[in-house]
Amino acid sequence: MIVSAPLKNSMTRGVLLGKNSSPPAGRIKELSKIHPEFPVLSRGLLKILKWMAEYYIAPEGVVLKYTVPAEIFSGTKARKKKGNSSPGVPDFPADIPRSDLSAILASADSRKYGAFLMHAPSTAYEYSMVAALLGAAKNVIVLLPEVAHADFLHRALQNTFQERICLLHGEMPKGKRSENMEGIASGKHDIVIGTRPALFAPLRDLSLLIVLHEHSDSYKIDEGFRYHIRDVAVMRGFLEKCTVLLSSATPSVNSYSNALSKKYTLIKTPPQEKRPRVMTVDMRFEKKIGPNISKSVYEMARSRVRQGKKIMFVTGRRGYSTLILCNECGQSEDCPVCRIPLVMHNKKKILKCHYCGRTQAVPIQCGRCRSTHLELLGSGAQRIQESFEGLLGVPVFRFDSDAITKKSQISEMRDIIAGDGATVIVGTKMLTKHLSLRDKFSLAVVLNGDAFMNFPDFRSVEKTFMELSSLLELVELGGELVVQTRFPQKALFRYVREGDYLSFVRDELEMRKSLLYPPYSKLLQIRFASNGEFADRISKTLNTFGRAIEVLGPAVIKNRKGADEFSFLLRAKDRNLLKHAAQAVISNHGNIKGVKIFVEVDP
Repeated sequence: MIVSAPLKNSMTRGVLLGKNSSPPAGRIKELSKIHPEFPVLSRGLLKILKWMAEYYIAPEGVVLKYTVPAEIFSGTKARKKKGNSSPGVPDFPADIPRSDLSAILASADSRKYGAFLMHAPSTAYEYSMVAALLGAAKNVIVLLPEVAHADFLHRALQNTFQERICLLHGEMPKGKRSENMEGIASGKHDIVIGTRPALFAPLRDLSLLIVLHEHSDSYKIDEGFRYHIRDVAVMRGFLEKCTVLLSSATPSVNSYSNALSKKYTLIKTPPQEKRPRVMTVDMRFEKKIGPNISKSVYEMARSRVRQGKKIMFVTGRRGYSTLILCNECGQSEDCPVCRIPLVMHNKKKILKCHYCGRTQAVPIQCGRCRSTHLELLGSGAQRIQESFEGLLGVPVFRFDSDAITKKSQISEMRDIIAGDGATVIVGTKMLTKHLSLRDKFSLAVVLNGDAFMNFPDFRSVEKTFMELSSLLELVELGGELVVQTRFPQKALFRYVREGDYLSFVRDELEMRKSLLYPPYSKLLQIRFASNGEFADRISKTLNTFGRAIEVLGPAVIKNRKGADEFSFLLRAKDRNLLKHAAQAVISNHGNIKGVKIFVEVDP
């Protein structure tokens, strides 16, 4: 139940988590009010919140604050509905094998926990599977990584399921979200589609929880209380004894590994559908007519503009991103400890590892082949926009967090994309997150494919494969996805071109096993803003765990406030060891005034 109680000098709302058989000593204040007529948080939700607090090593109140929608605590009146001017949505294919449907539905009907991983041939197939399942199942949550995806699927299914279905995501008006929450709690809605808030919807007797595009890194919450939506969804299914379906055209390496080890039941995909063409442009030999713009790409873009087609250019970051790469052998400067690319810092003229903090001087020759042909990669979205406007002689729209600062601008940009005639857009990953199946381009170009692959993260190749595969779904049949790269011979591009996910995931698992990265180990990160002396004290605590835990760091960066922020990356085969180490750090050093210690599980 949600209650109001006096806390210090104000009245505060909170949630009753349970009963205490013996009251604590001292003066006990009376509750001021019990708000709803029924519990808003079910027993299942309370279980998952408590599990999250234990697994992610965080106070229950913090977990509650960053997960459950605030409208649970203070209802907001919904405004009058406005007319829906959204464009129409396409029909999804209906040729779903009955054997796949029956296996999932039988598991849902059994009211026992079961987990499936569906390797779908396309996003359209995923949506078709959802439509077929919802026709036969009740009490279902469908999660998507982006608001644009959730809106799209909700509109597509609304006419079929009428009042049974509702939408929940963070960009909805508070009043409408509150109204939908009440409808879910009362039983009016038994199908919930949405992003993170939908995972914590108070749906009674949950039978099926579907996570679409389960590979998306948007499911990883990287601000405030940090957790992974997909992993919490699986655990909610386990605790509430319901069926969980993870689905993707390019499943994450961790999920596919779980399917290989039989933790998940793998649903095999039907034959591939027709695909747009994928090609690479070798930037070693191409004539460049602008920053990171090859002559071949320019000519393809110019031809599309003359035909009145839509073009999308994707760059790595809005700001200036740098990476040192050898033009002869393709070697990037990697950290000798962590085996991930070092990042160049212009001001200090050093290369730095953002995992362990190791630094080194900027080299004058390649560490592998001794070539002096080293190139500094990097070009921002704004510079590229200006270059294409000059080259193509047409307006070029930019979609990044510098250009798009209001929610209304996102709708305006999507209307531009959906309009008739030639449209040229330059954007970062922010652009692709706000596009759905209805947004199709004749040409999509990744301008700096090497920067994508050499991002300082052991998952960089996986993320590049996922990103390129997602972009391919935004290209119309007969169109092209083009990747500019200095190393077109890399296996990754062949796998994307041929749609060969199985070869990709085999190579990736072999690499991670050899370097002992997840899923063959567990990771945990400890961060805090302080000084070197405090970091030494943390190091001493961590060193008491011996060789069972590998401690990388501390890495030191300047945070947004200009203070030194230290981070340790811990690696071990046993997750419990990492948990004990983090708890020891918090217990021994967590009460220091002015220092906050942040723990991130599975960073």
